[in-house]
Order: sequence, then structure tokens, then C-alpha cells
Amino acid sequence: MNKGAIKLKKTIGILGGISLASTIQYYKKITDLYYERYNDYYYPEIRINSLDFQYFTDLENEHRTEEYINYIVKGIHALEKSGAEFVIMGANSPHSVFNEVLNKINVPMISIVESTAKRATELKLSKVLLTGIKYTMQATFYQEVFKKYNIEVITPNEAHQDEINSIIFNELVINIFADKTRKRMLDIVQSYHVEGVILGCTELPLLITQNICPIPVLDTLSLHAKAALDFSLNEEYKSLSFT
Repeated sequence: MNKGAIKLKKTIGILGGISLASTIQYYKKITDLYYERYNDYYYPEIRINSLDFQYFTDLENEHRTEEYINYIVKGIHALEKSGAEFVIMGANSPHSVFNEVLNKINVPMISIVESTAKRATELKLSKVLLTGIKYTMQATFYQEVFKKYNIEVITPNEAHQDEINSIIFNELVINIFADKTRKRMLDIVQSYHVEGVILGCTELPLLITQNICPIPVLDTLSLHAKAALDFSLNEEYKSLSFT
């Protein structure tokens, strides 16, 4: 990267706070990845708007969909006003209303689900396990996108969903990462006959990494952060959705 290329970079907008733990990781991963590539400090400019996590979660759990969409859109409009030239939502669950939100904003938005599906395709996976909060595991937006890539997405049984959801909300979002929890998550993943696992909550990659998991791990946060950096730097990125 050189000074002449500075003006070419698009300003990144991150809709964060959903949760704190993952928002910090988005910022760190984007800037770390940039430095790994170019070994300089011409980082893309980043705007972060941190939402009220409890209110956001209440809207999800109570299925107040219209209010949910409007709250997300309000947050993205604030990013637009701050100078963001495109946005990413720093969580998996709001992608359940990706298209509805996209139709109400004025800048491009990169999908975490499309980014993950492209990586699954590169790994030639045909059947994967979706983990995340119950809202994500019980929705269908991952299945709908992955179907376009001829990849089957299954979800854990109800007992495992409850357990994973509890791990995320009672430990991970407040930065508790216990070894016994890590082992339990691995046990759950390995109880399903799949070729890979989607870490469909942006806190889960802080607990489970590829070096401890025997099957391919789809780290949605890292894949999303890479896609954002690629788009900011005008590098080829074909997972951008406008419909």
C-alpha cells in the first residue's frame, strides 16, 4: 500500500455492540489483517456505532421484527452520516433481516452469511452444522443462502441449542472463556455427522478455533472481517449482495 492509494480505500462502518466482545474483535481483525498484508499503517478508516445489546436482544427474543429492523436501520443511518461508505453488521443474527435492512439504507452492505457460504464452497463442504444463539439456529436465513451453493445446513437438537445459547449469553458475551466450556462445545459439535461447523455467533470463534477442532471450522467473524477489508481496499469480492 502506498500514499497514492489512500484515497481509494472505502471507509468501513461497523454496526457493533451486538456484542461488545465481538465488536472489539472485528476492529482488531480488520487492522491486524491489513498490517499482515502490507506491513504499514495506512489502515482504512473505520466507524463504529455500538447498539444497546439488551434492547437489541429483547427485540429478537420477543420477535418484534418491525421495531428490530428499524433499530438496525437507525444505527446504520448514523454510520452513513459519520462517513461510512459501506457497512457490516457485527453479528450473525441481524442477517435474518439482511434484505429488509438493505432496502432501507443508502450504502452497500456485506453479508456474513454469503462470506461464510463462499468459504464453505472453497472447502468443498456439502453438509455443515450451524451453531449460534437460538434466534439464529431457529431461523432459516443460513439455510436459504447456503442452498444456493448446494450446501445442507443442519442445526443442533433443542437441548443442545439451549446449552449453546446459555454458553453464549452467560459466558462469552462477557468475556468468559472456560476450558470446560470449550470441551463441551467440541463434544456437541462432534456428536453430529457433518463435514464442517459454522460458528454462527461472532463470539464463538473466541472459544473454538481450527487448531482444536477435528473438522473444518467456518469462523464467521474472521470471514466477514476479511470481506470488509477486501471491499474497502477495492480487492475482488463477489459476495456483496444488493438484493
